[in-house]
Amino acid sequence: MSLVLYDAPRCPYAARVRIVLAEKGIEVDVVEIDLSDRPDWLYEKNPAGRVPVIEEDDRPLAESVVIMEFLEERYPEPALLPPDPADRAAVRLLIFRDDELTDPYYALRRGEEGAAEQFDAALARLDVQLSERDFLGGAEFGLADIAFVPWILRARDMLGVELDGYPSLGAWLARLEQRPAIAAEVGVVAAL
Repeated sequence: MSLVLYDAPRCPYAARVRIVLAEKGIEVDVVEIDLSDRPDWLYEKNPAGRVPVIEEDDRPLAESVVIMEFLEERYPEPALLPPDPADRAAVRLLIFRDDELTDPYYALRRGEEGAAEQFDAALARLDVQLSERDFLGGAEFGLADIAFVPWILRARDMLGVELDGYPSLGAWLARLEQRPAIAAEVGVVAAL
C-alpha cells in the first residue's frame, strides 16, 4: 500500500494533512502542485481541482477534513481524536465550524473592509476556548488543533497579525510549536 499526497506548501488545507502524516509517522510520496498553474490531470483526482488529495492504491481522496479522518482510522496510533464518543463529536463540530476562523482570515488576506475586526473576534473566541483547556479538543493535542493551526501560523507569520492580545492562544501556539510536525510547518510558512 503506497500513499501519494498531492500537496502545495502555501495551502493551509494541505498543511493539515502534512501535519497528520508527520504526527503519525506515515511515509508518503509527495507530488507538489503549482496552484497558479494546476495540471489538467489534477481535476481527475479532485473535480474541484484543489489540494490536498491523498491517493492510496489509485483511489484518490480529497478534502482535508475527510483525509484527516481517513488517516485517523487507517493509522489509529497515535490517536488524534479523544477516546470518548461525545468528546470526538465535539472535536468534529469544532472542525465543522472552522469557517468561523477561515472566512475572516481570507477576507483579511484580501484586504476587505471590516476583516481585521472579524478576524480579531475569531481569535478572541479561540482564546476563550483555550483559557479553559490546553488544546482545542480538550486535554490532549489532536485533530482540532491541527485543523486550526495552519491559519494561525499564516496569520502571524505572513499577515503580521499580533497574538499578544490573546494570551491563551499564544500559549497554545507555543506548546504546539514544540511538536516536530508543527515546527516543520512553521518552516514551510517561513519559506513562502
